[in-house]
Amino acid sequence: MSWSILDVPTFRGPCNPLHQGEEQPDTMSIRLLLALMKWTARPTKPSLKGKTVWITGASTGIGEHLAYVLAKAGCKLILSARRVAELERVKKTCLEENRNLTDNDVEIYPMDVLDLDLHEKAFEHVINKFGKLDILVNNAGRSQRAKWENIEIAVDKEMFNLNVFSILSLSRIVVKHFLKIGKGQIVNTSSLAGIVPVPMSATYCGTKHALHGYFKPFFLEYPDNNISMTMVCPGPVQTEFLAKSFTEKSGENYGVTTDISKNKISVERCAILMGVAIANELDEVWISTASSLRLVYMTYCFPNFAKWYVST
Repeated sequence: MSWSILDVPTFRGPCNPLHQGEEQPDTMSIRLLLALMKWTARPTKPSLKGKTVWITGASTGIGEHLAYVLAKAGCKLILSARRVAELERVKKTCLEENRNLTDNDVEIYPMDVLDLDLHEKAFEHVINKFGKLDILVNNAGRSQRAKWENIEIAVDKEMFNLNVFSILSLSRIVVKHFLKIGKGQIVNTSSLAGIVPVPMSATYCGTKHALHGYFKPFFLEYPDNNISMTMVCPGPVQTEFLAKSFTEKSGENYGVTTDISKNKISVERCAILMGVAIANELDEVWISTASSLRLVYMTYCFPNFAKWYVST
């Protein structure tokens, strides 16, 4: 499967082609944006066929559905998460999505990303299995629902360990390999909460902002290399992500099942757009509904807007 920006099935809104929304497309704005993206983007061959991709957090949600998208595209996959039974289910579906893939093309490697001492061993397993790694997708992570003043420092530490430090540890191992071979791609599942503040999610916002702060300096240190880093920033997605969120207390899950369809894009569409972003080696993409993106644009460009908006 070969993808380009022009292959995205639905363009909505005047500012960003990588989202689903309600409005009729502003054709001229979209044409201008696509032309600018084509002019400024690094040269790429937007095909994922034959790429070896390692996905963490692959047992559910965005990671699961991204695995299906990449399987359809002809990628060889390494699926990592803690729950083996769920990984087996995802692998089975990947092989059903693309009958050209064999059992050997989709590898299950159970791991807890918090065990940093095992990261090197896990990477070596990937290389020994496939002989190469083209793309690492850091997708493991958890959200939060808590009031700012009540959050225990222990929760801050636990969330940074999972959402930031585990990603840095694995990515640095992989990037050293990419620097040796002269190519590769790191993909991070960030969030719109890493772009603008989100209430009741202070630590989560902090971890996602930290990802951007940690990874963007890489390009200044290696401006001419052939290694790309893609920051994917989804807004609300139709998953059970919030039910397993951190709260303000250590060891506690939010546990509340919310309406997974209200004002959210489908997880399938999010995964497809993520696949397009990966194939085109885009540096950063915001994926959400038009209504969510309007708020993000306003808050990003006019920092005082968010405070005014929530008070009205």
